[in-house]
Amino acid sequence: MCNDLFPGLGCARTGDPAHWSWTICNLCLSTLGTVPSIQSPCMYDQENFQGKRLEFTSACQNIMECGVNNIRSVKVECGAWAGYEHSSFCGQQFVLERGEYPHWESWSGSNAYHIERMMSFRPICSANHKESKMVLFEKENFMGRQWEINDDYPSLQAMGWGNNEIGSMQIQSGSWVCYQFPGYRGYQYIMECDRHGGEYKHYREWGSHAQSFQVQSLRRIQQ
Repeated sequence: MCNDLFPGLGCARTGDPAHWSWTICNLCLSTLGTVPSIQSPCMYDQENFQGKRLEFTSACQNIMECGVNNIRSVKVECGAWAGYEHSSFCGQQFVLERGEYPHWESWSGSNAYHIERMMSFRPICSANHKESKMVLFEKENFMGRQWEINDDYPSLQAMGWGNNEIGSMQIQSGSWVCYQFPGYRGYQYIMECDRHGGEYKHYREWGSHAQSFQVQSLRRIQQ
């Protein structure tokens, strides 16, 4: 089990190998001092919730270490998770909120890029739909025009943002997902107040798949 992002969380694999489940060890909980507010998504290696079923309570850096070569459907009862195209939390990002995802198109949504694999994932611990706030900056390093927002925007330009790019962002509370195109389409970039100190000075900090400053819609991530 991979816990590079959450080194205090240990996990144990139990049950039939065809139905592996992962649970937080009591020893690790006592080390942390408090029980983390992390729910358990169910992952399946076949579409429509078929095949091997796995449950997780912490980050997984490489799904192949769990005996499957891909995740093809997901159920999330509560909480929010970030899925990644490649292992080690690299490649395209996918937000997994409460709901059922019977196949890859369910989590990539209207993504403009055909990706049928998810190889790693982690919890989004700071998601708070009601208490989310961020500041957009026109230029990198928090320079130029700025705009404080606390709501969802399917089109930033339609709401008055002057161009189709954002230079930098400060996430003051909650977690957000930004999209390359209007209408929540294209590459997804997950922004969190508890990562990078909530400061994203340049698109290179948005994720390994980011190639430009282009962001034209964004929304708050649901718990």
